Amino acid sequence: MSAPGQLIPLRSSEDARGKLVSVEALRDVPFAIERVYYIVAHEGAARGFHAHKTLEQLMICVSGSCRIILDDGSRRVHHALDRPDQGLIVGPMIWREMHEFSKDCVLLVLASAPYDEEDYIRDYETFATEVGKAA
Repeated sequence: MSAPGQLIPLRSSEDARGKLVSVEALRDVPFAIERVYYIVAHEGAARGFHAHKTLEQLMICVSGSCRIILDDGSRRVHHALDRPDQGLIVGPMIWREMHEFSKDCVLLVLASAPYDEEDYIRDYETFATEVGKAA
C-alpha cells in the first residue's frame, strides 16, 4: 500500500520575466476540477482536521509554505509544500491537517466536486472506524 498523498510536479516554463505554471484537469490532475478555492491562514494557524468520503483534491502552495499531514488510518505522512510548481494529490478517505502556514502562504486547492457538507468526516474516531470497515 502506498503512502497517503502523492507529490507531483506541475508543468512550468521560466524565462527572464518569471515562471508560468499550468494545471489542466484530466491531464495534470487525475480528475475533473469542479471547485477551486484558496486558503490564506494566519501564521501559526492549524486547519483541516477532516477527511472526505469521495472528494479528490490537488493542493498547491502558490506562495509561502505550509506543512500538510495526511493519515490513511494506518500511517501519518508529513508533506512540506513550498513550491508553486509542485502539487499534492489527496484522495478520498484521507485525514488531512494543515500546519505551519508562513505569513505569506496562499494554499490553492482544486477539488473534484462542489462543496458538500455530507462528504466531510470531521471526527477522527469516526474516520478511523470508517477506514477500518473499508479494510
